[in-house]
Amino acid sequence: MDAAMGLMRRMPPKHTETALSALISLLPHHSSDLLSQVDQPLQVLFDAESEKEFILCEYNRDADSYRSPWSNKYFPPLDDAPYPSPELRKLEVEANDVFSIYRDQYYEGGISSVYVWEDENEGFIACFLIKKDGSKTADGKRGYLQEGSWDAIHVIQVTPEDDTARYCLTSSVMLSLTTSDDSSGSFNLSGSIRRQMSMELSISEGHLCNMGKMIEEMESKLRNSLDQVYFGKTKEMVCTLRPPSEIIEMRLPQS
Repeated sequence: MDAAMGLMRRMPPKHTETALSALISLLPHHSSDLLSQVDQPLQVLFDAESEKEFILCEYNRDADSYRSPWSNKYFPPLDDAPYPSPELRKLEVEANDVFSIYRDQYYEGGISSVYVWEDENEGFIACFLIKKDGSKTADGKRGYLQEGSWDAIHVIQVTPEDDTARYCLTSSVMLSLTTSDDSSGSFNLSGSIRRQMSMELSISEGHLCNMGKMIEEMESKLRNSLDQVYFGKTKEMVCTLRPPSEIIEMRLPQS
């Protein structure tokens, strides 16, 4: 299992689904662990009743059906399906409305979904999802890439403690981009990153406010890490192997 998880951590996001299927066929007794621990690129389904798209994941799935956060119905319909309590459903509706504004301000488009459900420890768990398509055919405001996607998964476990609550956040981001231009040629870059953080905060301003602050802080750290690790190192390697012409001219000895 450790070797399988190590392999999946090094697998490009665009090949995750194929690699995961192969591992499940090799290790069928670990299928549930692999499905729960391996993050896959997010998929989207259309909610015909609310006329909105929502994101599919393990946290809104039951059997082969997925629950929409907009209409609170399963697609395809499912009998005896689990639903959040009225109190958590109210929090879920509010979180989806607020997170949609956050998504538009930070991502300039894309799709977001929030799911909330009960925890065994008298608390609850919330999952915040964002999928941004940055390709030329995307519906967002920008689409400069031939192919490109940003999938963000934030799972927060909330444990109330009197006037405070313990928040444990696990965040994952999967990035994949491909360019194809006559001047620069073809280029492909993909990878994933996962981080965790825990905080104990007062609930005077509400759970949603606390969770939003943590996600905003975490996403800022993840973007900086991706910029330094993937783009920074790639730029360093390219400039070392193929330095720009002006740098070569500076290195040439004067005759």
